[in-house]
Amino acid sequence: MCGIAGFWTDRPAGREAASSVAQAMATRLAHRGPDGEGRYLDEHIALGHRRLAIIDPGPAADQPMTSADGRLVLVFNGEVYNHVELARELAAAGCRFRTRCDTEVVLHAYATWGDDCVRRFNGMWAFALWDRERRRLLCSRDRLGVKPFVHTTCQGRWWFSSEAPGLRAV
Repeated sequence: MCGIAGFWTDRPAGREAASSVAQAMATRLAHRGPDGEGRYLDEHIALGHRRLAIIDPGPAADQPMTSADGRLVLVFNGEVYNHVELARELAAAGCRFRTRCDTEVVLHAYATWGDDCVRRFNGMWAFALWDRERRRLLCSRDRLGVKPFVHTTCQGRWWFSSEAPGLRAV
């Protein structure tokens, strides 16, 4: 059960302030992921992650995970149950995998199928995927809402977290 948190803004955010806020949000979710933490920042986005390493516990599966070309950045919580089958399909289409984790499958699925990738997922998930090239944030939650995802707008930013305590950090 990982923890994800962050914000998006259309106005450039100060890097130091964004880093400290992303850190504070992720710290509030430490109980969701004792196996590691990570952050990604640019002028419009801050992504924080707390990791519970299950499927691929190696460091290559750390998050936020970035696509090989650097275009996509993902924080993910949950499990795509059919990730092995999707990985085979994506590999046949030319995708190259560095890990065995479903997080990387989500990255390749988005790069290949766009927003419709979520229609192919069977499982429970919540994620935030930043497309650096398109300057677009895609967030998704499983159809039944098994994995929590809360969000709000405040201070000219759109905030999200796996749990309310992540939002209370701001």
